[in-house]
Amino acid sequence: MERAAPRVLAWAERRLPALTRLRPREALPIVLHRRRIYIVPTAFGVGFAVLLGVMLVGALNYANNAALMLTCLLGAATAGSMLVAFRVLNGLVIGSLRADTARAGERIRVSLDLSANQRERSAVRMDIAGTEHAANIPGGGHATMEFALDAEHRGWLPLPRMRIHTRWPLGLFRAWSWIHPDSTVLVYPMPEAMGPSPFEPQGDADRGRPRIGDELAALRDYRPGDPRRHIAWKLSARHHGLLVKDMEQPSLQEDWRLDWDSVRGLDDESRISRLARWIDEAHESGRRWSLKLPDAYFDVAHGDEHYHRCMTALALRP
Repeated sequence: MERAAPRVLAWAERRLPALTRLRPREALPIVLHRRRIYIVPTAFGVGFAVLLGVMLVGALNYANNAALMLTCLLGAATAGSMLVAFRVLNGLVIGSLRADTARAGERIRVSLDLSANQRERSAVRMDIAGTEHAANIPGGGHATMEFALDAEHRGWLPLPRMRIHTRWPLGLFRAWSWIHPDSTVLVYPMPEAMGPSPFEPQGDADRGRPRIGDELAALRDYRPGDPRRHIAWKLSARHHGLLVKDMEQPSLQEDWRLDWDSVRGLDDESRISRLARWIDEAHESGRRWSLKLPDAYFDVAHGDEHYHRCMTALALRP
């Protein structure tokens, strides 16, 4: 019986996709329309319907026109609230996705953009990974739904299946739809807590490599207080004023040459964690570094862009 259950579910998904609601992944943006919106009464709605039935029987039994009119008005309001709940979701667009950076074992913040046409959409709720989030979307505008996902492993993290629903305006009906975006967010590897520092070349290891500060960076006009030895006398003779050689400031830190093969005695995941820690330390201290992997090489550089390229390469290591 347990072996037959997956086959029955697969058959139902192929034959009855509207009934099972197990939609395949779909690319953003996703537009909700009438064929994918479901609506059922809530527990409060069922109780209210029972109350209306009792009121109707009593009004007819006692021939009370006022009670009958009240019952009909409440019934019309109930039917109208069902239409309003449907129109809150109908035409809603789930647009672009944005994600912060996170490491394996942390929670990653994700944002989804929701937009609507001329009508305002109130009390739009979304169930994601066991938590509920709400937003109000102005007419002709957009709103952002922010949530957090558990990032257990490095690499690409697919978005889970989500349910978007509303009970607006009276809470008598719940309209909902299932979405499964075909989007992923990148999770960086978790750096190791502590460990050795990378090898730094010493002595003659970096001989012949040009050092920062030994070459001319630019020429500028002379300012009072500039050292006389920095004045470019020959060039100033052909200029209307004195020119000063502006030299680059020497770096006090050596560049780190991070190499996959230099990390020995560790498995692949431990190597990735150690390289991630070294990259974090170099980035935080403003140091320049290079990264050599078995299938990629990133030359010496620094900054946020270089950091994200290196961490992405580590996150996507097989």
